[in-house]
Amino acid sequence: MKLTFLGTGTSQGVPIIACKCPVCKSTNFKDKRLRASVLIHVDGQNLVIDSGPDFRYQMLRAGVENISAILFTHEHKDHTAGLDDIRAFNWVNKEAVNIYAEKRVQTSLRKEFSYVFAEFKYPGIPQMNLIDVTNEAFHINGTKIQPIRAMHLKLPVYGYRIGDLVYITDANYIAMEEKEKMKGAKVLILNALRKEKHISHFTLSEALELVKELKPEKAYFTHISHQMGFHDEVQAELPDNVFLAYDQLEIEID
Repeated sequence: MKLTFLGTGTSQGVPIIACKCPVCKSTNFKDKRLRASVLIHVDGQNLVIDSGPDFRYQMLRAGVENISAILFTHEHKDHTAGLDDIRAFNWVNKEAVNIYAEKRVQTSLRKEFSYVFAEFKYPGIPQMNLIDVTNEAFHINGTKIQPIRAMHLKLPVYGYRIGDLVYITDANYIAMEEKEKMKGAKVLILNALRKEKHISHFTLSEALELVKELKPEKAYFTHISHQMGFHDEVQAELPDNVFLAYDQLEIEID
């Protein structure tokens, strides 16, 4: 399994429009963050988790020519806004794209992309199959996917376990029974917004506590704000097996 971080930024990305802070003005490519998303190549197929506003550029930058499915964590626009751009894959692959999301998220997608589901189908609209996600494990072309429920303040979101990989974003609470699904994974990817307390995201210290609790071989933090600080300085503070992810970082999971 190979995972590519398509984006590691928070909802506004880094740099933020019109921000003059030192991080937003940084020339280090590791401080340039598109909205959070990952590409997972496993069992001969490409799976994408979330398609935010930067989806088109992320696909072009990573050279992606086909995807088997998009899995959604939740309905916030920084995770869904780029869905229209699956049209390119419809055209190239001559088929609809399978979209995995829980019912509440599907309702949001039907509202935000109403023209896709309208009675009159305008030529060239995105073609997609909406498929339900629940707490039960499911398979995509033979690959087992285990949803993991987390809370984004009061909004329920889903993370996913695929083999020895766990991906959780936009969370600040995970119940014990859901943590059980995460145990034994070699690689944990977790949101860590900034160092200061936040109402709906894990902070750096909270994410580190969860890593200490679950004991993965390696952990990577994503969904990072400019308030976190410079990548290289934060990385120097982390344990040897914990990494601040950055855009285009590729990792292999045995």
